[in-house]
Amino acid sequence: MSAIVEEFFRVGVYKRSQGRIVRQVTFAALALAVVIGLFRLANMLRGYPGVSPLVCYGIPAGLAVFGLWAAYRIVNLPAFADFLISVEAEMNKVSWPSRSELFRSSIVVLLMIFVLGFMLAAFDFCWVAIFKIIGIYS
Repeated sequence: MSAIVEEFFRVGVYKRSQGRIVRQVTFAALALAVVIGLFRLANMLRGYPGVSPLVCYGIPAGLAVFGLWAAYRIVNLPAFADFLISVEAEMNKVSWPSRSELFRSSIVVLLMIFVLGFMLAAFDFCWVAIFKIIGIYS
């Protein structure tokens, strides 16, 4: 447990040159979650009568500093950073489709969604008609 706490308060960056893009994107996602949550907290605190502006904005600001520092440190914890480095390495191995191939595949997926939706609707109408004839469905 002390190793985690010690790592959390370290200032340096673990394996600085590796997995940079994935770490930045992960930090941005964590920071966005923190900021949205604290924005909601500030709005909630403003809704209470008699709450001073210092409380409405001071508490979320203090939590923002802590939350952003925590997000920064989380993406630099050795175990998590190694995971993110391996994620970036695997993403570099992916063969991404060309624009035309992506367009064709998307059209096929959308057509299949509509075809299956119409088939499901047809089955539903048939079962409703059968149940109405039997007298189960009114």
